[in-house]
Amino acid sequence: MPNGNSLINLGDLAKPVTVLVEKISDAFGGSFRPRQTRRVAEAEADATVIRAEAEQKAAVIRAETDIEITDLNRRAANRWMNEEAQRQSNMEDVAGLAMPMVSEDARPDDMDNDWIVNFFDKSRLVSDKEMQALWARILAGEANAPGSYSKRTVNILSDFDKYDAELFRSLCGFVWSFGEEPQPMVFNFRDSIYKDNGLRYSDFQHLETIGLIRFNISSYIFYFDQDEDPVISYYGRSLVFDAPSTSPEFNYGQVMLTRSGAELVAVCRGEEVSGFYEYAIGRLPSHFVPLENAESDANGD
Repeated sequence: MPNGNSLINLGDLAKPVTVLVEKISDAFGGSFRPRQTRRVAEAEADATVIRAEAEQKAAVIRAETDIEITDLNRRAANRWMNEEAQRQSNMEDVAGLAMPMVSEDARPDDMDNDWIVNFFDKSRLVSDKEMQALWARILAGEANAPGSYSKRTVNILSDFDKYDAELFRSLCGFVWSFGEEPQPMVFNFRDSIYKDNGLRYSDFQHLETIGLIRFNISSYIFYFDQDEDPVISYYGRSLVFDAPSTSPEFNYGQVMLTRSGAELVAVCRGEEVSGFYEYAIGRLPSHFVPLENAESDANGD
């Protein structure tokens, strides 16, 4: 049964949250509203009607009829009802966890109905609480900024288990921001700083297999656009490419995020790796200097 995160008591929440609930309900033709539950006859009823639903292949609902049902049909009906109750609970749990993360300037009206249907078609199978929290951040993020998460990313996430999530979270601890673009810096996967934080060669291969990164034994080059400030940052500490006569490009390592990987960085919440900032400085071109130092030099201090 739905827990305390049920959508039943959303009447007092902010307008964007209310709009999101309505949007979800509209995408499901109203069937997402907890108050609009399907009527099911008592277990001891001596008759039932079997009805096939297009989206759920076999939906068996008891009713008072003169049709005698077999024990097999009764067990099938009980199984289906239990499964659907759990899936409904999972959907409501995810939605309930997402609601507090919906911002005041969210735009749930702009969410694509097909995206919503696909999202809940996948998330309804998720009962693990940690994974539900991850799905909830995706839903809230899409409501806050529609178009942030592609259907491909949602589909990749549907194949995640906790091991995949933890592995990707470990990688996120090595992610820097290159302007607006997140990218991990893996200069040499053999180095102990990666191994000591749970990332080995086979792990990088696995993350590539599930569609989150591209892994190259050589390296990837990042190029800043001409109109971009050549600044990179790691958990609040920034470096600037302080060489006006040199093209702002550099080797940032053996791993590049795919689009889906980049979309998931914000919700997987990696933690800063102790010593990695200093490690990275030692492997970046000498043209990169702390931003505050560059500003001091520019001001003649």
